[in-house]
Amino acid sequence: MFDNGVKSAPNPVGFASAGMAGSAVETSSNGMTSLTAASAQPASVQPVSTQQAPLSAPSPVQQLAPVPSTIEPNPHETMPTEISAQSNSHTQVTPFTNNSHPANASTAPLSEKLANAASVTNLAEARADEKRDGEQNKNRAMGYVISCDGSRAIIQTVADHVTENDTTQWAIGRLISINTGKSRIVGLIYKIESSLKSWDTEDENAIIVHTELQGEVFDADGTNDAIFKKGISNYPHAGAIAHKIRVNDLKTIYEKTGRSCASVGQLSQDSSVSANINVDELISKHFAILGSTGSGKSSATSLILHRIQENSPDLRILILDPHNEYSRGFRDTSVTIDMNTLDLPHWMFQLDEFAEVLFRGNPPIIAERDALRELIPAAKALYSQHQETVSIRKAAKTGTTTADSPVPYKISDLLAVMEEQIGLLDSTMDRATLKSLKNRIESLSNDPRFRFMFSSRMITDNAMETLGRIFRIPAEGKPISILQMADIPSEVVSSLVSVICRMAFDLTLSSAGRLKVLVVCEEAHRYIPDDKSLGFAPTRQSIARIAKEGRKYGTYLCIISQRPGELDATILSQCSTVFSLRLSNEIDQDIVRKAISASSASTISFLSSIGNREAIAFGEGLATPMRMRFSSLPDEWLLGHEREDVADNLGDDGMVNVLTQWKRTYQS
Repeated sequence: MFDNGVKSAPNPVGFASAGMAGSAVETSSNGMTSLTAASAQPASVQPVSTQQAPLSAPSPVQQLAPVPSTIEPNPHETMPTEISAQSNSHTQVTPFTNNSHPANASTAPLSEKLANAASVTNLAEARADEKRDGEQNKNRAMGYVISCDGSRAIIQTVADHVTENDTTQWAIGRLISINTGKSRIVGLIYKIESSLKSWDTEDENAIIVHTELQGEVFDADGTNDAIFKKGISNYPHAGAIAHKIRVNDLKTIYEKTGRSCASVGQLSQDSSVSANINVDELISKHFAILGSTGSGKSSATSLILHRIQENSPDLRILILDPHNEYSRGFRDTSVTIDMNTLDLPHWMFQLDEFAEVLFRGNPPIIAERDALRELIPAAKALYSQHQETVSIRKAAKTGTTTADSPVPYKISDLLAVMEEQIGLLDSTMDRATLKSLKNRIESLSNDPRFRFMFSSRMITDNAMETLGRIFRIPAEGKPISILQMADIPSEVVSSLVSVICRMAFDLTLSSAGRLKVLVVCEEAHRYIPDDKSLGFAPTRQSIARIAKEGRKYGTYLCIISQRPGELDATILSQCSTVFSLRLSNEIDQDIVRKAISASSASTISFLSSIGNREAIAFGEGLATPMRMRFSSLPDEWLLGHEREDVADNLGDDGMVNVLTQWKRTYQS
């Protein structure tokens, strides 16, 4: 027995064969490998392995990839070799390690081979600043890359059925790391399957892990900092080691820092890592929050808007609130505008918007709308000239005012002009058409539900006061305005949204960048449905204009919907960041699938099964697509209705009060 002094790193699969100088290799019947020496002096000896026994008739894809030959020896471990002389011409070599391999390497469990391979590879590839920190689990599950194309990689590893620590398991939606030497490639797990399509409850199981490649983590030269970059420049080779991603790498990817960054939650994979957004990128390129009812959409919206407000205090936020629930979550920083406090003069409506209200959401009668196109400019001209005598012929000759010009006029002047036309013998307008139109206008102006358009306050030119209140100019410490629309007649809601979105764009355009406005469209599928035959065309045009051109001038858009499948696809495609909470409908999922990048498309496959307040987030406002959980909200940020004590309103008296409130709504 003697030690030849050769030191070698252990091989996880077996031991690479290498001959002695002047020796031949033979295998004895007991499985030991013997070397036949040609001379009495022993040469350099390398340990030699026997043939590895396969698992259970594995296919080629199930074979473990060989460890690259460039693995450096571990300087802290030795490989003693036991040599016994059997004859003058034969020497038997038996390799062994410090309880890491049995004498017959072919009988070592697959998981043990993976663990030893990973140990050697980590030592060979790791630099001083890459060593695991105290937070990193030292028993990270290891695997090998067995296939890779331009955007995906397949990894073979083992799963131990007795392991209950879910932090070390391969699981859908988690990130893993693949070492290439120059960088660490980040992959997202989207599918896991057993190699043998079965499960052995008594032994280890080989599994196949499918991943989508997201980007690379590089170590900055001369520092201990890491840098994450989207895209892949160094693809993994066959046999590259894959393992659970390091905590520091996760923080490098997701914990963006800087003035415009804010935390909105934590990663579902690791709750110690914050999910950060870049607020400037988020709002300047529009964003959408999608999710089924009960998935946590309202809480997510409240959290994101509060973070935006904290980061951009000068930004004006206009919330179109169809359920009257946002005021509760923004008590100290918002002004609430409801049907009783809303002032939006009828003369600020363009012709199509006014006709939408006049015909109560039904298709307008063409003849009556054409008559309005001529009559409204005459009424505006009369008001601007302060004339007592009504004459449509004289008014038509003055100025270039059109039916769409934001010039005040009185409804009484409009009715007077119509009366004049009805009485003319040579009138170019049909009398029956004029009478029908006159009746519509009188009915509308006398309806108490529309007093925000036709009250006496709406006669004067108060546009600056009206717009200043809606868009918070000046802000006076409350930059958020909440327009409650639950009590506004449904037939006027579309026109109202059209006017406000149009004015938001016009104001920011004329401000030369000094005013910035974020328009939040809750239940956006009501205003911008995908079906062009539904909805109101001017509303669609106003919102589409913001989506396509608003970012140039400071008008930004937030789309919120529980039915993205019913949204206008063109407008939704302009939202560069998407937070998608749970969506059960296949059509809705398909909309999100088309919006996400090809390298992360598989994340949508489990969109229907994520928990409450969980979301798949992707886009310009994030470093890379992530599965995250929104933070819990303080009570004062929760959305909902401001309700009185229900116990005080029970009984007959309480029910009578309900009827009284309803009746008051329809009284002037």
